[in-house]
Amino acid sequence: MQKNLSFYLVKKYLRFDASQPFITVISFLAFFGVAIGLMVLMVAMAIMNGFDKEFEKKLFTMNYPLSIYSRSFNAVSEVDLQRLEAEFPKLKFSPYISTQVIIKKGNRLEGGMLFGVHFEQEAKINAILADAIKDKTLDKYDLITGSEIAKTHQFATDDKATLIFTKNDPGGMSLIPKMKRFNYQGSFRSGLIAYDKAYMYTTLDSLAQVLQYEDGQYDGIHIYSDDPFTDIEAIRKVLPEHLGIVGWWQMNGNFFAALALEKRALFIVLMLIILIASLNIISSLLMTVMNRRKEIALLLSLGAYKKEIKNTFFYLGIVIGGGGMLFGMVLGFLALFLLSSFDLVSLPADVYGTAKLPLELSMLDFGLIVFGTSIIVALSSYYPAHKATQINVLDTLRNE
Repeated sequence: MQKNLSFYLVKKYLRFDASQPFITVISFLAFFGVAIGLMVLMVAMAIMNGFDKEFEKKLFTMNYPLSIYSRSFNAVSEVDLQRLEAEFPKLKFSPYISTQVIIKKGNRLEGGMLFGVHFEQEAKINAILADAIKDKTLDKYDLITGSEIAKTHQFATDDKATLIFTKNDPGGMSLIPKMKRFNYQGSFRSGLIAYDKAYMYTTLDSLAQVLQYEDGQYDGIHIYSDDPFTDIEAIRKVLPEHLGIVGWWQMNGNFFAALALEKRALFIVLMLIILIASLNIISSLLMTVMNRRKEIALLLSLGAYKKEIKNTFFYLGIVIGGGGMLFGMVLGFLALFLLSSFDLVSLPADVYGTAKLPLELSMLDFGLIVFGTSIIVALSSYYPAHKATQINVLDTLRNE
């Protein structure tokens, strides 16, 4: 019986009241405010997640899931590599040597990082490099550079590139930097300009000879793993004391922490839009309560329960706010569909790593958005509903 009366009153109060049109206007503002706020929040979270995943994908490829390094002056040896390959046959390993260099062509000098790798093994764990060396047969002292390096120096296939190393050679009365000419054979494009301007690859034998490394001595080992968070602990248990291991997420911890903080801040700020829209729900319900004071007092005097009156205005707020939530979800998914299907927004690929706006709305974020909006709508509906039960029946009927 209580529900029937409450539902009847909700239907009645939702109708347009010609004597108080402003109440209806406020209700519509609350409805659309909640809808637009929820839509904006969905799109914003999808964009943030999309950029997170895009950057994670780029960094994952160029930084490798796991990397083994030496904690001391003792290099990583071939024996260490073979033992790891025997204990973890499901993982893919690629030993490397790395050094900082200056690349020179003509009068132009640029700093960068040179990696010596076995291209066949490295291609198995680095899809970007694999694409760059596809259909190529690389010999000793051949060089693969980032696309920005090739563009800056205007390299063409088989051009000579002089690399200046930090290792010095004795020459007369002083030390002179070691220099070696390499043959440019192609370039890769990672999508992140920081890597495309700095990274270069050559054969492991080439760099080992230049730096005078002994056979079977490496600076580290790149590892590909489908589950790096688990494998890092398993590998750490079997590593000798002079070797350490690091995951790609640890090498970029500050970057992803900043993204997470930005995402949380954006969520809170955009949730304030919904909070402001909910003020219109409170205003609309309070105005309805004041406009219906005499009617409420009459219902209470005829035997209606306070709970029925309270439920009436609570349900009324839920209908306005809940309707706005549903409409906002429709608008949000429609906006995501349009943004993902059509090039409505284009980005500079050299800055963001992609020309298309990345979108990915996770179920967790969507659940938090719906939950947070529901709490705000419920609290906004509760206060006016509670105030409706505080009407003094005798004074209202006597004076109004």
